[in-house]
Formats: sequence, C-alpha cells, structure tokens
Amino acid sequence: MSDDTPKLIGELIGDNLQVLLSAIPFSMATGMSVAGVGPARATLTLPWREDLVGDPRSGILHGGMITALIDAACGTAVICSLTKMISIATLDLRIDYLRPATPGETVIVDAEVYRSTRSIAFVRALAHHGDKDRAVAHAVATFMLGANKAPINRGIASEVAQNA
Repeated sequence: MSDDTPKLIGELIGDNLQVLLSAIPFSMATGMSVAGVGPARATLTLPWREDLVGDPRSGILHGGMITALIDAACGTAVICSLTKMISIATLDLRIDYLRPATPGETVIVDAEVYRSTRSIAFVRALAHHGDKDRAVAHAVATFMLGANKAPINRGIASEVAQNA
C-alpha cells in the first residue's frame, strides 16, 4: 500500500535550508539564517552585529531586528506547513517583548504553525538566546495563504521538487 499523502515542504526541503530565506534580500543582508525546519516549524537565528544595534551605549539589538527575525521565522514555518509553494503574507504580528536581547548574543526564534485553514495560518514564536525560560519575546501571528498571484520563487520550488 502506497502513501499518497502529500509531503509538507518542511519535510522535503533537505539540507539547503538557506533557500527558504534566499528570496528575502533584507533577511540575507542582516545575517539571518535558518537553523532548522520540520513539518510546520522553523528555527531562525540572527547573530549579534554592531550595525544592528539600536542604542550604541547599551549594545542591545534594535527592536525592529527582533521583529523582522520573528516575522521571518513565522513565515518560514508557514512555508514548511504547505504541500506546495504559494505566496503568503503577514496579516497580523503581535509581539510581547519580555526583556532586552543580550548584547553580543545570537537571537534564536522557534516558530510553529499551530492551526491552519484554507486561507489563514496561525503561528506562535519564541525569541531567546538558547534558554527558552528566559525568552526575549513571545509572538503570535496570522498569515494569509495564497496572498497574491505573484510568481513563486523558483529557487525554493525547485529545491523542494528535487527533494520530493
């Protein structure tokens, strides 16, 4: 008996994890990277860099960088929850900042899709430095699935097809 259940992109992506961010120049320019993926989940990292600091006196990463990393991680988790490449768009992103990011430390964001409908994905995420009990921020987000008719990033689509 064969299993004809479509595989999720998070199961098919293989070892070339960076392909998931390659279509987002801002993510690449800031040094974000994909540390891991799975079905409906993703872990992204952002190493501390001086040019990403919000207040040079404290050395703390700018809050906008944490926001961008959380949004990218949530979007990557949504992509990993799909069976085929479609466009997505952030509808809502709510972040509770719990403490400042520690200067000099890499920020890690773990995101997971906890519910999905035909048109909306619901995601939760946690930003931390490796200790989830001392999180930097907690977030919930919603994403529109099939957001527009723009061409799909062929790099990601071909990478997924090669691993299928």
